[in-house]
Amino acid sequence: MNQPFTIESTKTKAAPIERPVGVIGGGRFGTTIARLLSANSNVLIYVRKESIAREINTRHKHFGYPLSPNILATTEITRIADQCRVIFPVVPSKNFRDMMRQLAPHLHPYHFLIHGTKGLDIIGGEEDIMKMNISREDVWTMSEVIRQESVVRRIGALGGPNLSKEIMEGQPAATVLASEFDEVFQVGQQLLSSERFFVFGSEDVLGTELAGALKNVIAIGSGIATGKGYGKNVQGLLIARGIREMITLGQAVGATSRSFLGTAGIGDLVATATSADSRNFSLGFRIAQGDTLERVLASSEEVAEGVRTLKIVQQLAKHYHIRIPIMQMIYSIVFEELSIDKAIYFLMKYPYSQDVDFL
Repeated sequence: MNQPFTIESTKTKAAPIERPVGVIGGGRFGTTIARLLSANSNVLIYVRKESIAREINTRHKHFGYPLSPNILATTEITRIADQCRVIFPVVPSKNFRDMMRQLAPHLHPYHFLIHGTKGLDIIGGEEDIMKMNISREDVWTMSEVIRQESVVRRIGALGGPNLSKEIMEGQPAATVLASEFDEVFQVGQQLLSSERFFVFGSEDVLGTELAGALKNVIAIGSGIATGKGYGKNVQGLLIARGIREMITLGQAVGATSRSFLGTAGIGDLVATATSADSRNFSLGFRIAQGDTLERVLASSEEVAEGVRTLKIVQQLAKHYHIRIPIMQMIYSIVFEELSIDKAIYFLMKYPYSQDVDFL
């Protein structure tokens, strides 16, 4: 049974938030954000299903975890914009632009949007990714989608490591809040901080968002290696070389190495690539155990963002002619049924022996 815990607010001198804070998305991470926010403010969370709204509003529970009575759920997304000045959208990347288009007519320049989605958006349909010549001009971060689809300019992005289960159990954790605006960080820190949750600030929005998306690909690979029975040597190698490939791809599309080497990069990667509570790690593990991708996706309650990101990464690597052999082998295992042993053999024979070459 999940035991309740208390989050003690660290808010002292900051002015109180009089309006409720909005959360869009009733998945595990959205619910986790709502629970963190509830220590410092009333929370209005948008969920799609009436049954989930009733569970939150009457039983004060979701996913088996107790929630504060000051969290109110609604199935009307317009209420979030009308009643909240600060909004945390936490929805899958493939649904993010549609959500913004639904929300945008009700948003104003005074709104703050701080998203928690670790994925990428592309121009064109989901089924067309592998037919496209994808470059940076075709790929958007969630902050860029917010800017494109609305009048909101005070935008922030959350970076990990943020495994929902650990946070919901009251374990100490932290997040990175990246924004071009100091006031976004100040408001986000005021709302999210507690005795067990720390908020780091960053001005590197692009790097933070790319790190959050790309680490999911390496987490799938780590799950595959673990499911195959490989030990910590291989896992450590995947993480170390994986961060190099993340930086290589990030630099190709205009980012610096800064965030990849910090909490939102290495920190998030280590957590996601080593935990069975990670959806992406678990997906890779199950594939290594003999499950098909289709079965894994059909039986999963929530989206593993790394699957979609893996397709985008494959196309970006082709366009920019960059060497990311680990990510490309993960792609071949997941989508082309390449045997794991053959993938490992290829990587061991890869003609490139320089270690640190990205600083």
